[in-house]
Amino acid sequence: MRMFTKFVPAVALIALAVGCQTAPKTQDEKMSLNDDANATLNHLYRTDSSLKDFVASSAGYAVFPSVGKGGLIVGGSYGRGILYEGGKAVGFSDISKVSVGAIAGAQTLTEVIVFQNSTALANFKSGNYAFTADATAVAMKEGVAAAAKYSNGVAVFADSKGGLMADASVGGQKFSYKPMSDTTSDMMAK
Repeated sequence: MRMFTKFVPAVALIALAVGCQTAPKTQDEKMSLNDDANATLNHLYRTDSSLKDFVASSAGYAVFPSVGKGGLIVGGSYGRGILYEGGKAVGFSDISKVSVGAIAGAQTLTEVIVFQNSTALANFKSGNYAFTADATAVAMKEGVAAAAKYSNGVAVFADSKGGLMADASVGGQKFSYKPMSDTTSDMMAK
């Protein structure tokens, strides 16, 4: 247990330090993130077939294939993803969050944020977007997207990849955004 209490906060701090780099540095890292985002979305479509229509009717969506959360009293989370408009990758985004309170454990999850309209999408793309403290995600299972409702123009879907953690909220998450260059966007479309 002693090793765990030292390890998890250290990982959280490292993740937050890395969080300053919204876009992957190399073309290979960008392609890998794109492949992971596509695989994640396809997995979630198989988990809940109604998600595909929900996403298709949106102004855009962000896919975060792997968001790591961890902590003991003080915790943090970090993940990197891709923003899509009209089904086309248009930019990179990252999630970061620092929490203090009743936090224990570590977890990895996928997260998809769906934007209802162009205003919600533009707010996200402003590069300084954050969820309110009471924001929550819908856990993925068959049929949840069909009944999902937007809150402030946004709907969030999450799927656990592993681990156990007492804090499953998305409230307080902060996002940064960096548009893709035309060259990167064209390469990822192939």
